[in-house]
Amino acid sequence: MFAETLEAVQSSPSKRTAYVRFVLAALAAIAVFKSFWFARSGGWTERELADFDAFHIVAQHVWRGDLDQVYHFDALLKMQMEAAGGATGFMPWTYPPQYDLLLAPFAFLPVGVGYLLFTAATLALYLVTLRAIAGRNFAQVLVILFPAMAITIGCGQNGFLTGALIGLVCLNVERRQLLAGLALGAMVIKPHLAIAAGIYLLVTRRWIALGTAAAVVLVSSLLCTLLFGWQIWFAWLGAIRESASYLEQGFYPLFRMISAYAALYKAGLPASTAFWGQTAVAGLALSAVLLGVVRGAAPAFTLGAAVMVSVMISPYAYDYDLPMLGIGLALMLPDLARMAGPRERSVIYGLILFAGAYGLLQSARLAVQFGPKADPDQHFAPALGGFALMALLAVLLRLLWRGTQPAPALPQAAE
Repeated sequence: MFAETLEAVQSSPSKRTAYVRFVLAALAAIAVFKSFWFARSGGWTERELADFDAFHIVAQHVWRGDLDQVYHFDALLKMQMEAAGGATGFMPWTYPPQYDLLLAPFAFLPVGVGYLLFTAATLALYLVTLRAIAGRNFAQVLVILFPAMAITIGCGQNGFLTGALIGLVCLNVERRQLLAGLALGAMVIKPHLAIAAGIYLLVTRRWIALGTAAAVVLVSSLLCTLLFGWQIWFAWLGAIRESASYLEQGFYPLFRMISAYAALYKAGLPASTAFWGQTAVAGLALSAVLLGVVRGAAPAFTLGAAVMVSVMISPYAYDYDLPMLGIGLALMLPDLARMAGPRERSVIYGLILFAGAYGLLQSARLAVQFGPKADPDQHFAPALGGFALMALLAVLLRLLWRGTQPAPALPQAAE
């Protein structure tokens, strides 16, 4: 079976070492290649902007004293066109001011160098955290997560940073609640990905961690207010409202989104119906956390499920957020063989692989068929990643409903 093939990765120390080295070498090669791409070296002097370009633009405007302008989409579009040297795809900015502050030092580096430093640092933090959680299952998780990690490196996004922060919450929640709270509070840079973890801490009464997280959010918000003024919060909220209208009109590359909203909208449903579908999925995702506690599943398994469903709550979720699934899978693997049969494990591994690879493969198809500047809105490109995560949620709910009961045994073939 597919599950047994992937699990064979960890069958011996030599195999585990070989797979880990291969995956890490491949990720390093992608990062080095993309650093030249971001630096516009060689034949990439004319290219559209990617995500880290947007990070670099925002970092520059932190020091120019007009940070609120990046939250006004007309002004931001002009900044991005100027950076691209002409027309480019538009990337709205809806990150909280805390993330702007985190990016500020990268303004002093060329974009290619900044990309390489940001990617290498966040990837290293993610891998160290993942290794501490996964243990001997590290190689298997790396193989399953490889497509998601590759696409995160390719665009220079922050999926490794958010994955590492949630991983640090999980590592410290039992014995070092203060550290867990600091990591959860740092998730203010992308708060919608921390909702499920926060619910888990609330249900399990981790008051020190929750209090620490709240303090981090409060102190960082006050610092941003002192540095950028009260207007930064109004600008940020205005950008969120404007972004919501853009999402409703399908202006984002929805085929790379992994939300139920994107999947349903691209399937032809009205935006209002797709939104209610997203609301239902978010409710089920949060109920998975409660279900794990009520049904008596192992704490690590329940926490792993909470991490996995974190990427299913917001309508605005991309494939570069999927490294978080690696943290959840690493937490669940020790109990997965007992709670899930080979077919269920095969489905879980396959859905994670598919969700990570789909956007990458679809982007490559569009580029080959219609050129590197192909508009996905003008060509058929469904958002199947969202359907994959909905199916994954269904499997998780089934396992959590069984609780402490072992997976049903497969019928034995007659001899």
